[in-house]
Amino acid sequence: MKGKNLLITLAASAMLFSGCGIKSAETIIKVNDMNISQAQFDAELDKEAKVIQASPLKVNIKDANNVFMYNLVKSRIVNELIIKTLLDDEIAKRGIKVTNDDINDAIKDIVEKVGSKENLDKILKQNGVSASEFKKDLKEQVKMKKLAESLGSYEVTDADAKEFYNKNIEKFKFPDKVRASHILIAVNPEEITEIIKSDSKNANLSEAEIKAKVQEEIKAKEAKAKELFNQAKQDPSNFAKLAKDNSDDTVSAQKGGDLGFFAKQEMVPEFANASFGAKPETVVGPVKTQYGYHIIYVKDRMAAGQKPFEKEKNSIKEHIKNQKQLEKVDQLVESLKKNAKIEYVNKDYDPEEVQKAVQKAIMDSSEAAQKAAKDNAKE
Repeated sequence: MKGKNLLITLAASAMLFSGCGIKSAETIIKVNDMNISQAQFDAELDKEAKVIQASPLKVNIKDANNVFMYNLVKSRIVNELIIKTLLDDEIAKRGIKVTNDDINDAIKDIVEKVGSKENLDKILKQNGVSASEFKKDLKEQVKMKKLAESLGSYEVTDADAKEFYNKNIEKFKFPDKVRASHILIAVNPEEITEIIKSDSKNANLSEAEIKAKVQEEIKAKEAKAKELFNQAKQDPSNFAKLAKDNSDDTVSAQKGGDLGFFAKQEMVPEFANASFGAKPETVVGPVKTQYGYHIIYVKDRMAAGQKPFEKEKNSIKEHIKNQKQLEKVDQLVESLKKNAKIEYVNKDYDPEEVQKAVQKAIMDSSEAAQKAAKDNAKE
């Protein structure tokens, strides 16, 4: 596994599970004199399963019908656990430690990148990550960063940065952009339905009556959006206050609805078309999207262009430095794996056995498809 991917993996998920019970404490893999337990594997599998279930794939990898994907994920988790075990041991040998100040500094950096602590809290909430989980995950990330730094320091010159800039000039070009603010009146029929059903006063309502109530609520939200649009259009100078008081997008509402500059492809089509189709200092709406109704105040436009080298120089230097460190991590990982004694105590986790399971799943799927084709042909 490449160091870059490892860093991403470890930054996103730390080992948070301490085994309990006989089965969870079982050693499934020995790496030198260190053990990987069933509990560690199960914890990582649970995390991965939740991510995949919540993704556009919406696949339950623990379902017996998804044995192919399960084994692919299983193989990757086993490899990551082995590498993490080796690197944790290496980190301990090098005396690398992470202090509370290190964690606080890392949090400050992230808050600066996302704009505010409120933005960070919202991102964590949207991804179902608690504050304590986030700090534990961040500790793993900082630890890995310190390991990378311990492998050598690198001086990146202005000439190096300029060469990268010239070779990757497309990365620094940007399309037409619009700056706009918005007020969102959120509309989620499923959520509205659940709220209505959870109210004890509605316990005896039929499905038809519940649907009617849902439509009433949606119409009320639409009416509110139209009223806010009329107020904003009549007095655009009052838009920021209207957003703060009414917008369901709580993050932008704190900034008076301001979304900053954005490219057309960064927004859903309906929102983008309305924003880019309006002149500056214009209020448009209500615009209906998958999120609800938007009242949009277009403030400014920016023609397509290119970010100047001087403005990007420092970030380019940091990027080159990180790439050099990751190359060193790659080399360290390969060396540690090559010299490690790895024993698969539970043969189910042996890569060869997992690969056999993957091949069997492919063959079973192929045979099932052929049989279905034959059955359809007969019909």
